Amino acid sequence: MSIIKIDMNSPEFQERMEKTIKFTDKVINQFGWEYNPESEVNEGVQMGLARNKMMYNKLFCPCFMVEEVDGKPQSVDNRTCPCTPAIEKEIPELGACHCGIFCTPEFAAAKRAEMGIGEAVHTHSRGLTKEECEVLVNESELDSDELVSLLEARELGMVNFSVVDVREDMEWQMGHIKGADHLIPTSSFFPTLEEKNLSKDENIILYCHVGSRSAHVARILGDMGYSKIGNLTHGIVSYGGEKIK
Repeated sequence: MSIIKIDMNSPEFQERMEKTIKFTDKVINQFGWEYNPESEVNEGVQMGLARNKMMYNKLFCPCFMVEEVDGKPQSVDNRTCPCTPAIEKEIPELGACHCGIFCTPEFAAAKRAEMGIGEAVHTHSRGLTKEECEVLVNESELDSDELVSLLEARELGMVNFSVVDVREDMEWQMGHIKGADHLIPTSSFFPTLEEKNLSKDENIILYCHVGSRSAHVARILGDMGYSKIGNLTHGIVSYGGEKIK
């Protein structure tokens, strides 16, 4: 099974995208929610929903892995938009769904205020030492600044690891982390993993959109005997380093 590629500029996808936007508009109105003030978050989720509808004929949440169960595709945790965990727990308790597209009015207002203040900027007064690299690259969870620092150190030959994007080809084309070494989509995960022939002893850092699919993949790889797996905790949406389109 090869990597599934969808042409974002095709009439078929554009038509599906229009229908998806109408669907999320309807969900917003039905539940009295608001869209996330960060438009890039909404667009990414809407495109993911459109992609999954074309691939699986289901509006599976794009932030969770889809597996085959009894010959049929099924979203992990039964995440079909608008998903039950978001309706019953995430939005009432946290103010937003896991993917971030749907928010309470209060959450959206606070987010707008936060954005008005400006983004927090992390500065690096120095690079990592080789010893610090070895400690950090073996962490199971990494934040944006940590991955940026490791990529800088890798360019200097101080540490070795592979960065693996587990999103879909369409998401990769929209933008991926500069320095990402492999695309291994969850929709064709096992055959693509076999093709890449990654060593079970090398350090591998995974990422996806918001960290859910990559965390799930990390558990799978651990069960398969891969011993040095890290995860970009909040995914590419949190990443402050350079990206390539």
